[in-house]
Amino acid sequence: MSIPEIQAEDLKSRLDQGENLFLLDVRDEYEYEISNIGGHLIPLPELSRRLNELSPRQEIVTLCKMGPRGVKAAELLQKRGFKRVSNLHGGIHAWSDRVDHSVRKY
Repeated sequence: MSIPEIQAEDLKSRLDQGENLFLLDVRDEYEYEISNIGGHLIPLPELSRRLNELSPRQEIVTLCKMGPRGVKAAELLQKRGFKRVSNLHGGIHAWSDRVDHSVRKY
């Protein structure tokens, strides 16, 4: 299954244009407390039982620290029938490096 990826700069541009994207942060709570970009936190181990918090009609962008957990989350969502899913390439580290240096890396 191929997961579409979005670059940090493209995500920033789309958010700035007011697009209704649902940012799904699948890191652990302690990671989210260190740094986040305002996404909805559902840690990856909890995702399958919390799908009711998501709308299959909304475009969802998954993100994690560097990418792999976001890809796993996107794959799970696709398998559960979510069609409009992509992953933030490079995760929150890419966001910090290329969009907002104030977002802490850890």
